[in-house]
Amino acid sequence: MTVSPSLRAARALLVEAGADRIPHPGGTLLAHLDRVHARLAAWDARPALRLAGLCHACYGTDGFPEPLLPLDRRADLAAVIGAEAEEIVRRYAGCAREATYPTLDGPDARFHDRFTGTAVPATAAETRDFAELTAANELDLAAENPDFRARHGSDLLALFTRLRPLLTEAAWTDCRTLLGQT
Repeated sequence: MTVSPSLRAARALLVEAGADRIPHPGGTLLAHLDRVHARLAAWDARPALRLAGLCHACYGTDGFPEPLLPLDRRADLAAVIGAEAEEIVRRYAGCAREATYPTLDGPDARFHDRFTGTAVPATAAETRDFAELTAANELDLAAENPDFRARHGSDLLALFTRLRPLLTEAAWTDCRTLLGQT
């Protein structure tokens, strides 16, 4: 398998930022990020979404708020993974889940930004990317941590069942396979 220069540079940036030293279910944050990238690749996600999956925790997330990079380094990340992938990372990092999840599958989907406190309309493509990345992230946590799966598996299955129209068939199959066993 050929490793793209962008993937190599993104991993180097993550190591430089300390992702290989931050504990996370299943080992380190870097190991988790690698698995999310691999899951998206297995689902045949386009390269920008795969790179976003690898870097999805760069600015922290609503569930893992410790950032590897401050938001003022967005241009640095974009230079490594591309503007499209960085936009996905920023949207994922900024998502206030409790406010965003309820409308994500509707015609008036809005991303509520935990950094700015604002809400912006979401396009169909943005909601599909967000749902797919969310599934890859949460499924990795569920696969690596049986306690997480026991505590959150049924809620995640309910979420992904509702978001089913936004997920690829491969992602949905993984959701049913992994979370259906809770």
